[in-house]
Amino acid sequence: MAETLKKGTRVTGADRAKLAGDLKKRYDAGESIRSLAASTGRSYGFVHRILSENGVSLRGRGGATRGKAKGKR
Repeated sequence: MAETLKKGTRVTGADRAKLAGDLKKRYDAGESIRSLAASTGRSYGFVHRILSENGVSLRGRGGATRGKAKGKR
């Protein structure tokens, strides 16, 4: 599906619903928004918006946090 969409083309109707379902399934399986964007040729913002529009509970950002660890002084 994703290969048939040219970069920058408007995605509407059934194509958008199919893409949203595919992205939702892959995101729920653990794939990141950045990797979904790269594999579909769409922007991070586009993928984020599609997921949000379709009620996907987005994960928080990972990685190290700044500041002192809690409980240590």
